[in-house]
Amino acid sequence: MPPKSNPLKLNPLQLRTLSLMQGLAGLPDSGVREANGEITVVRFPQAHGDHFHIGNATIQAKDATGLYNEAVWHALDRKGLARADWPHRITLTATGLTYDTGASGEVFHVAKH
Repeated sequence: MPPKSNPLKLNPLQLRTLSLMQGLAGLPDSGVREANGEITVVRFPQAHGDHFHIGNATIQAKDATGLYNEAVWHALDRKGLARADWPHRITLTATGLTYDTGASGEVFHVAKH
């Protein structure tokens, strides 16, 4: 039996935000790997115009409002996907790092510049 899609019932904003956090966690200038394997995101991108970049991907600013939303950070914390230290850093737990958001294809676009 395949795993249930979105078993924690994250809303669309939470799914997009977690997907972006997972992307940031994989970048050496944004994420710091902890001894227990969790990753703390300490740097967040700043939009220029209507988008910003995560690695070689372009993200539309409208898809990233949760990165700067305290309620979203705390929702991810309550669901065991992260530990929020709003607004400074957020640590993705092992579950948060591997949670299938299904949103990556919606928010990550190949950079054109």
